[in-house]
Amino acid sequence: MSRISYSAQAADAPVHDTATTGELPYRHHMLRWAWRRGKPTTGNTVRLLHGGKDFFPALIAAIDQAAFQVMLETYIYADDEVGRAVADALIRAAARGVPVRVTVDGFGAGDMPAQLAERLRAGGVRLRVYRALRGFRLARRHLRRLHRKVAVIDREVAFVGGINIIDDHNHGPFEGANLGPRYDFAVQVSGPLVDRIALSSERLWWRLSLREARGSERAAAVAEYPLVTDLPPRPEATGGIRAALLLRDNLRNRRTIEREYLRALGAARHDVILANAYFLPGHKMRRALLACRERGVRVRLLLQGMVEYRLQHYATHALYASLLEAGVEIYEYAESFLHAKVGVVDEAWATVGSSNMDPFSLLLAREANIAVYDAAFAAELRAALERAIAHQSVRVLPDVHARRSPLHRLANWAAYMLLRLGVIIAGVTGRY
Repeated sequence: MSRISYSAQAADAPVHDTATTGELPYRHHMLRWAWRRGKPTTGNTVRLLHGGKDFFPALIAAIDQAAFQVMLETYIYADDEVGRAVADALIRAAARGVPVRVTVDGFGAGDMPAQLAERLRAGGVRLRVYRALRGFRLARRHLRRLHRKVAVIDREVAFVGGINIIDDHNHGPFEGANLGPRYDFAVQVSGPLVDRIALSSERLWWRLSLREARGSERAAAVAEYPLVTDLPPRPEATGGIRAALLLRDNLRNRRTIEREYLRALGAARHDVILANAYFLPGHKMRRALLACRERGVRVRLLLQGMVEYRLQHYATHALYASLLEAGVEIYEYAESFLHAKVGVVDEAWATVGSSNMDPFSLLLAREANIAVYDAAFAAELRAALERAIAHQSVRVLPDVHARRSPLHRLANWAAYMLLRLGVIIAGVTGRY
């Protein structure tokens, strides 16, 4: 049976195959060791998407071609022109009989209008909210959000990155500031890695199903635990791009993304560029960046120049002095809001995803990055970042930064200590 014919079965039903064995129906069990966390696969195609202008047309086109299943996860789902266009595509897919699942975060999409949610549900889209907020209390569980941005269509193509379902020009309260489009990236993936991305989405959907199930429904939900992708394993791929799915959650993948960054920085020999919207790395990450400089590696950071959230912005400035003193080059994006979470190390490694280098992403939230081990991809991402550094950013000069007023320095460290207090409340202090 072909792979397409397997996919054509109902997405929420287990797949059975007795044609060759004559035995009782069974599901193909993936070997856990073969699917260990962050293991790269070969044979992939990975396309870099520059902002919403690349991402949304590609996403909508893929949804419009869906025949078997659509899964979408996002932190923010805005009721703007882009949000409505994606909703239209999801409803069109559901009208064709395609099972469509959408998961939004209860905080990030907390202002999603009820009319939009009802329109999606009335159109046949199964919509779930991750950790809906019903009155906010200062507790760790309320800080554990679904921050990843993932879409899987027919288990043939997947999208992973930092782009929410929101127009790049939708700047909320800053709408009148005459800003350019939000600076962000995503990747479009096809090949063996898509199975792993699909599995992560299926497992999250199963967990949400289990929370909502009652009585006999709960036993049925437990029985449907997605140990597998409901597809036979793909043949061993050769050629193509070598890439890995990096997850962060609060169970089995607490430090997967952070460790991958540390591994890449530890192997750096020539050049490192990191672009991050919210940059508050822990002790190990800061030591890794300083160790790069000690080995003579050029390190460039492209960070947020606009003041979107004052606390994070000023806390980040508290870390500048030690980095600048070590020779790290810091550039602040000035054209609009920088939302990217990407990095490039030498010609060998690059990552695109949803994880910032801050306590929220690295200690609390569900995140997803793609690590790509390909020289051409790394070169393309590096070129994009270097264009932004050269033409859309302002360099932070060490002597200018050193001349900050005492009041400014006090504000930076006060903000940093307040964020550390938040980490203490979250219950994890060792790495920050």
